[in-house]
Amino acid sequence: MQGDPEVIEFLNEQLTAELTAINQYFLHAKMQENFGWTRLAAYTRAESFDEMRHAEVLTDRILFLEGLPNYQRLFHVRVGQTVTEMFQADRQIEVEAIDRLRRGVEVMRAKSDITSAKIFESILKDEEHHIDYLDTQLELIDKLGEALYIAQQIEQPSSA
Repeated sequence: MQGDPEVIEFLNEQLTAELTAINQYFLHAKMQENFGWTRLAAYTRAESFDEMRHAEVLTDRILFLEGLPNYQRLFHVRVGQTVTEMFQADRQIEVEAIDRLRRGVEVMRAKSDITSAKIFESILKDEEHHIDYLDTQLELIDKLGEALYIAQQIEQPSSA
């Protein structure tokens, strides 16, 4: 089915954002794991996999619309050095995604591509949930301080 070029471009732009997020979250997860923040690393790794599922859905839709998924570009990957910087970097990528998704839904509905709009709405719901999580973590860090927050992210070995 031949898709609208503007819709395909929105799908590809969001695909680029998802591919960027996969890399950013995965790197943050590996850094967190290396620092010993195992609970946080597990959550961040799962977020990376969620972004991969979004990329898969977008790829399938672009191909269905007879477009070519663009896997050759990425946006800037923001790497945090502290837990606060990581959360701020991840929050920024989510803020940008939410804006893009909302604009995309409007365009897709205006062009009567309800299926693509519903895909964007589903991804939007996930991104709003993630930004809520990030905001909560940043508030906790602000109240507790980084050291106490990080202490909660370390999984203690079980006794034998």
